[in-house]
Amino acid sequence: MRELGRIVRLQIQRASLKAGQRPYAYYDPTPLLEVTRLLLTPDGACAPGDDGATIRDIHHALHPHTRNRNNNSLSFGFTGHYAAMRAEFGPYLNNGIAGENILIECPYVVTEAELGAAIVCWGDDGRVVRLGEIIAAPPCVEFTQFALGGDTPPLPEQIRAALQFLDCGMRGFYARLEVPAAELRLGDQVFCEP
Repeated sequence: MRELGRIVRLQIQRASLKAGQRPYAYYDPTPLLEVTRLLLTPDGACAPGDDGATIRDIHHALHPHTRNRNNNSLSFGFTGHYAAMRAEFGPYLNNGIAGENILIECPYVVTEAELGAAIVCWGDDGRVVRLGEIIAAPPCVEFTQFALGGDTPPLPEQIRAALQFLDCGMRGFYARLEVPAAELRLGDQVFCEP
C-alpha cells in the first residue's frame, strides 16, 4: 500500500448543491456542513448533529431527497486537485467547495489508475476503513460554471474546456464502503491499495 495523506476535511451535503431549474440552474455550496467525523454505511455518509439527530448526506440512499445513483454514496478528493483547480480557474475555489465527503491532504494530482482497487483509511485508535469500487466523479455543468467564475455567463467553448479539465477525477471520486458500518475522523491516514 502507498500512503496518500491524512484526512483534513469531512463534510455532509445537507441538500443539493445545484439550485434553480435548468437552463438557469446554478451551483450553491451553502448546504455543505463541515464535521469532525463521518458515520458510514453502504447506503452513504451521515454525521451526528449538535442536537443528537443524525444528518444524512444528500447522496445517502435514505435521505428523503436522495441523489443516490447506486455508485455515488460516498465521495472523496485531494488538496492537490484543488491546487490545480485554483491554478486553472482562480483562488476562490476553496478546499472542499466541490462537495466531496472526504478531503485528503495530498500535494499532487492523483489519477483513478493510481488509486487501484481501494483506498484504506487508518485511525490512530486502530480503525481500518476500506473504500472500494472507485470511479471518477464526472463534473456537472453547474459546478463547472461556478469554477469559471466571472460576472458574465461563460461561452459554450469555455464550458466544454472546463468540463474536460475537471473530468477524470480532477473533480473527485466516488467509492463504496465494503463493510456494514464504519467511522472516519479528521487526521486518519489514507493509503491506496493496488
